[in-house]
Amino acid sequence: MRPTSAARLAVSTLVGLIALATAGCGSSADVPTATKRTLTVLAASSLTGTFTDLAEQFEGSHPGVQVKLVFDSSATLAQQAVEQAPGDVLATADQKTMDQAKAGGGIKGDAKEFATNVIALAVPKDNPAKITALSDLDRHGVDYLTCVPTAPCGAAAAALLQQDHVTRKPVSQEVDVKSVLAKVESGEADAGLVYQTDVTAAGGKVTGIAVPGAADNPNTYWVAATAGTKNAGLANEWVSYLTGAQGQAVLKTAGFGPLGG
Repeated sequence: MRPTSAARLAVSTLVGLIALATAGCGSSADVPTATKRTLTVLAASSLTGTFTDLAEQFEGSHPGVQVKLVFDSSATLAQQAVEQAPGDVLATADQKTMDQAKAGGGIKGDAKEFATNVIALAVPKDNPAKITALSDLDRHGVDYLTCVPTAPCGAAAAALLQQDHVTRKPVSQEVDVKSVLAKVESGEADAGLVYQTDVTAAGGKVTGIAVPGAADNPNTYWVAATAGTKNAGLANEWVSYLTGAQGQAVLKTAGFGPLGG
C-alpha cells in the first residue's frame, strides 16, 4: 500500500526539522577552511602572560582566527621583522627597538604606544642575601642578573645601576627578562632586575623591591603591523584591540601602566 499524501507530508516535515536541529549544533570548528586565518604576533617576552590572555579573547570575538604568539627579546624580534620573517604584528618593550625596526623597513606605517612598565628588583621568596635596596648589589658575594644590554630590560637596568653607582657586574646577562626571573625563582641568583609586571606574574614566587627613580623613566611598549604581513587588516584589528578598552583593561590587571606613563 502506498503512503497517503498526509503521511508523506509528515515524513518530509520530520526530516526538515531534524536537518534544522543538526545545523543549529554548529561551533567555531565548523568555520569553512577558506575563512580560517592565522595571525602571528611577535612580542617581547615580558608580554607572555598578558598576550596569552588577550589572544584567547581576540579569538573569541574573531571566529576562524587563530593567534600564534612568538615571544623573544625585542631586539631579536625587531630584526626578524626587518628581515620579513613570518609575522604580522610586532610588539616591543621600548621605543628605541621599534624605531630600529621602522628604520629597517620592518613595519607598516607608524607604531602605537600601548603600555608602560618599570624596572623592579626581584629576589627569591626567602631572600637569603637579605637584599633591601639596589645598592645591596654592590655587596661582596651577592650574585645578581640583568638582561643583555641590547634588550630593553637590560638597557633600563644598566641606567638604574649607573644612577645608583653600583659598580659590581652581574654574574650573567640573560637573553630576556623571563630568563632572569626563572633563575631568581629557582634560587640560582640572589637578585635580578626585571619588570614590575614580572614580579606580579610570579605570584609570590619572588619578592619585589621597588627601585627609586625607575618610575621616572618607564619603558614604553609599542605595536605595529609588520611590513611583511599578509594579513594587514587583521593585524590592524589586533593593534586597535590592544589600544582599546578591552586590551587596556587586561594590561592594567597585569600591572602595566597606562598610555603616556
